[in-house]
Amino acid sequence: ESKEIQIRVEKKAEFVKISVIDKGKGIPQEKQQYLFDRYFRVDTSGFNYSGLGLGLYINFEIVKKHGGEIGVESEIEKGSKFWFTLPLEHTDKDWKAFI
Repeated sequence: ESKEIQIRVEKKAEFVKISVIDKGKGIPQEKQQYLFDRYFRVDTSGFNYSGLGLGLYINFEIVKKHGGEIGVESEIEKGSKFWFTLPLEHTDKDWKAFI
């Protein structure tokens, strides 16, 4: 498995999209919908990974509070792309989410 990752930043008209791409083992399709749930962990048998299953959940909450979106695209044996968007300008509604 490759240890290399790519980071991409794309500026769109109203938002910026940041992606982190790897060529790892990938995440099964049926588990992807749960990745941003609190305490969810993908089976890591055979790998020495630790964690509580909170990292992606916390990222999801932060991005949501800033008016953005977050997601994943992944295929087994091909790798994964995690991405999030953030608006370039905040509206009054966005700022009220912080209060």
